[in-house]
Amino acid sequence: MRVVVQRVAAARVEVGGEVVGAIGAGLLVLAGFEASDTDSDLAWMSAKLVRLRIFADAAGAMNDSILEVGGEILAVSQFTLFASTRKGNRPSWSRAARPEIAQPLFQRFVDHLERALGRPVPTGVFGADMQLHLVNDGPVTISIDSRQPE
Repeated sequence: MRVVVQRVAAARVEVGGEVVGAIGAGLLVLAGFEASDTDSDLAWMSAKLVRLRIFADAAGAMNDSILEVGGEILAVSQFTLFASTRKGNRPSWSRAARPEIAQPLFQRFVDHLERALGRPVPTGVFGADMQLHLVNDGPVTISIDSRQPE
């Protein structure tokens, strides 16, 4: 499992011109899945995200987590995180989980996030053509892979 997480002042996702998910200050999480991902990957990633200390504390240093600042999370499934550009110029998506595997993984990941955060997590629409609008705060953008925990 891979995520790209962005600290945002606000973010929203639209499908067909309609807002389907929106948050104020918090984290925009773009999540990609492989067929071999397990519940342990989902649990590890959700715990990592809610404890990630990338928000300013009272002194202005990045020491607080989303739990400490009361921020929100917007989660969007994004298979392109597993793009391979090793051969030629057209990316290969062969490592990305097929939709019938990725969709349940994404839903279970959102469930894990909601339990860890203690409130609902808005999402995009799985498999839809989505437009994301965000105000990256910082900017702070971090990529995390459950198979290479750092």
